[in-house]
Amino acid sequence: MIDDGDKFQPTPMAKMPRFAGSSTFMRLPLIDEPGKVDIALIGVPFDGGTTNRAGARHGPRQIREMSTMIRRVHHVSKLAPFTLCRCADLGDVPINPLDLMQSLEKIEQFMSRVHGAGAAPLSVGGDHLVTLPILRAVARDQALGMVHFDAHSDTTDSYFGGSRYSHGTPFRRAIEEGLLDPTRVVQIGVRGSLHDVDDLDWPLAQGVRIITMEEAYDLGCDGVIAEARRVAGTGPVYVSFDVDGLDPVYAPGTGTPEVGGLSTHEAQRMIRGLQGLDIIGGDVVEVAPPYDPSGNTALVAATMLFEMLCVLADARAARAI
Repeated sequence: MIDDGDKFQPTPMAKMPRFAGSSTFMRLPLIDEPGKVDIALIGVPFDGGTTNRAGARHGPRQIREMSTMIRRVHHVSKLAPFTLCRCADLGDVPINPLDLMQSLEKIEQFMSRVHGAGAAPLSVGGDHLVTLPILRAVARDQALGMVHFDAHSDTTDSYFGGSRYSHGTPFRRAIEEGLLDPTRVVQIGVRGSLHDVDDLDWPLAQGVRIITMEEAYDLGCDGVIAEARRVAGTGPVYVSFDVDGLDPVYAPGTGTPEVGGLSTHEAQRMIRGLQGLDIIGGDVVEVAPPYDPSGNTALVAATMLFEMLCVLADARAARAI
């Protein structure tokens, strides 16, 4: 934790209106030295793992634009993340859009530098495959728990006759590689038609707790929060938020939309309910701006990013006490 006098703050409106100035996450300073921050906001503009509608490579840029709407203090919890921790925009990972495997290596290397410097990564994708190299960087020494919001389990073994790396496979690989403890993984909002009747057998056999959308409605927000906290436990936890976990009426700009999902308010409450867990990082993924010219999906993602930043900053500050 860095002393209060060294904290970065968003550019104030009195100095520069929201529609002006350089575009950064939440109007924070853009720096390239992770050792100077507690929490690093990072863009991962990669969608080479997309199996259907591409476009998530453009997510970080538009989310930066829409995050100008974020202010300093959470309206419910009253958490002030920019006061709790030193936060900054560390720019984008320099991926190779023509080479999937090289891109995974570049993401892992970038995140390893961030993790090695002691900063917690809060990343913006990109498709959901980007979470795998992030986990390779931050979970190499200890398997993590995970709270995962998504319409899909993303634990398929392979696609198209043997391709093992796509946005539908990251958590199969992460569990196989020992990066995640499956008994401490909870997936919230899973729904939609299946390829086969046994699609979810593998994660369930590993001990992953899957809260389908139907069960989430039966439990209600408080019940989902209680179950997520029970599964995550007291160990280190990563939070991954795929915007297709939301109903597409709230987030149409995504590659694989599924009707019947969470509302934005429900998702906000659920993320907020994670306060007190030992959160060590997180990401918001699968925003594909070409499918939502209004920019609303990116605004939703920026808002979820702020919800995650608040609980991550609170956890980071608690560890420093």
